[in-house]
Amino acid sequence: MKAAVIVFPGLNRDRDMIAALTKIGGVKPSVVWHQDADIPDADLIVIPGGFSYGDYLRCGAIAARSPIMDKVRERAAKGTRVLGVCNGFQILIEAGLLPGALMRNTSLKFVCREVKLEVTNADTDFTRGYTKGQIIRCPVAHHDGNYFADAETLKQIEGEGRVAFRYAEGTNPNGSINDIAGILNAEKNVLGLMPHPENLIEAAHGGDDGRALFATVLQQVA
Repeated sequence: MKAAVIVFPGLNRDRDMIAALTKIGGVKPSVVWHQDADIPDADLIVIPGGFSYGDYLRCGAIAARSPIMDKVRERAAKGTRVLGVCNGFQILIEAGLLPGALMRNTSLKFVCREVKLEVTNADTDFTRGYTKGQIIRCPVAHHDGNYFADAETLKQIEGEGRVAFRYAEGTNPNGSINDIAGILNAEKNVLGLMPHPENLIEAAHGGDDGRALFATVLQQVA
């Protein structure tokens, strides 16, 4: 299994993501700098969290226009799995790989705490390690995680089973419409989510609820 982690200036969760992929997959992923000409052969491409370009303009807006994202789009169109977490989710939306928008939290404050997630779709290459309706714990750390989509888009993604995770049990930290925490593209090979599963994969983290996501997708592409 080959994985690649895309790194932009200002990201700060790349080491956490690399550690998670290495510990669970057994192979250290390739690290791709945003100015690299191409992405090495990879079955899984991950864009981690942080604050690319200081979140100027809109979160992820500058990173999404990097030439490396053309390569991400090319690979995604060919079926390569792509995962974006937090700022990575924002970048995927800004790059047109996922629909909707991620707006400022309704509290207008940065939120850093643990939430509960409901696994809404357990029949994807990212989520088969869970069961539908399962409630898991996961940390969040963001200022602009309020997911929004127009009525037509929302109806489409809900109807096509493209909501992968929802905030559960009243723990929605940002005001996301329909409590949406993570969504998929139409082909279901691109997943974006605001919570950080890479930060809850082992006992040292206080739990391993996020581990199944990585174990599942790494097994799927092995």
